[in-house]
Amino acid sequence: MKKQLGSLFLVSVIDILGFGILIPLVPYMGVRFNMAPQWITMIMGSYSLCQFIAAPLWGRLSDRYGRRPILMTSLAGACVSYLILGFAGNAWWLLLSRALNGFMAGNISAAFAYASDVSTPEKRAGALGLIGAAIGIGFSVGPAIGGVLAGDDLQTASFLLPAVVSAAFGLLALLLVAFMLPESNTVAMRAARHLDSEPGALGLLLRRPLLRLIAGAALLVICAQSMLDSILGLWALGKFGLGPRSLGLLIFSIACLAVLMQGALVRVLVPRLGESRLAAIGVSVFVAGLLIVASSARLPPTVIGLALCGIGMGAFAPSNSALASKQAAVHDRGVVMGTYQSSSSLARVIGPFASGPLYALWSNAPFVAGACVAFPAVWLIWRARAAGQVPGV
Repeated sequence: MKKQLGSLFLVSVIDILGFGILIPLVPYMGVRFNMAPQWITMIMGSYSLCQFIAAPLWGRLSDRYGRRPILMTSLAGACVSYLILGFAGNAWWLLLSRALNGFMAGNISAAFAYASDVSTPEKRAGALGLIGAAIGIGFSVGPAIGGVLAGDDLQTASFLLPAVVSAAFGLLALLLVAFMLPESNTVAMRAARHLDSEPGALGLLLRRPLLRLIAGAALLVICAQSMLDSILGLWALGKFGLGPRSLGLLIFSIACLAVLMQGALVRVLVPRLGESRLAAIGVSVFVAGLLIVASSARLPPTVIGLALCGIGMGAFAPSNSALASKQAAVHDRGVVMGTYQSSSSLARVIGPFASGPLYALWSNAPFVAGACVAFPAVWLIWRARAAGQVPGV
């Protein structure tokens, strides 16, 4: 198990690193194309809209054909989307790039399903936290690399070089899957399934009320997080004059805290607090961070608020994912995790589509609205805890 998780961790780091390189660049590309804030955030939301549509399909395909083929296919598609972005000359090509990248994002649910395959129930939170930490590393180091490659002057910033580097990372991750990562969803396991009778995402949520509560909590918290993520570049440019390089380095600094939480502290805290309690604490810390950002007039308190957001998400994400994985049987982990990922993808559609218009009304409105949206997730988590999580068998 350790060797497989180690290989998956490496693949996930490299994969998300390539994706993360482009995170601080898309808002600035929109500004260069003279787009209004609400249209920029909508283009960012198109990625998650396509991911929302495709995630259950990728999860079902990974249950039927294995995790490796899905990982390799989605990585190849991501490489193509990065190159389209690098050569984009207007908003339509930028939209095409984000939409294709979202549709080919089956690697995330497949990675989580793989981690569930190779871990025991009592160690699953730690395994999912490890993959979450890999994603966190990509989302922290990637923006720093992208910002440095692009430069800090919006007028002269280079977007092609970061895109090419992203594609190179994606290709490397694909090769690592092909030569280093054994299949976790074996032929024998797949042969024992009756996938045609399995419900879709909606049917799965209707049949499993605890999964519905856990996915609902993810929907609320990730919606708030996506409001923060999608508007942060435009907000930081308008309020503090931060360019791509400065924003990338800021994201790197804050995300390191989330990586530390997911990769190390979650393993220590879950045995003491339990997944439900830690997830609820994470939501509360995240909400406090959003309110601090909304009320800050200077950069130092803003950084403190963003740090709390990173710590809160680092506690919530792996804990809630572990709760979701306990609603899966051995034969349907891909579908369950794909469905759970769909709730996050839907949230990442709603968040960007809301943050732009809110920002146009009042620059701090996305942060206040995000805090109001996220806090009810505490109630959903505790309701699921009171009902009792029954692991799938």
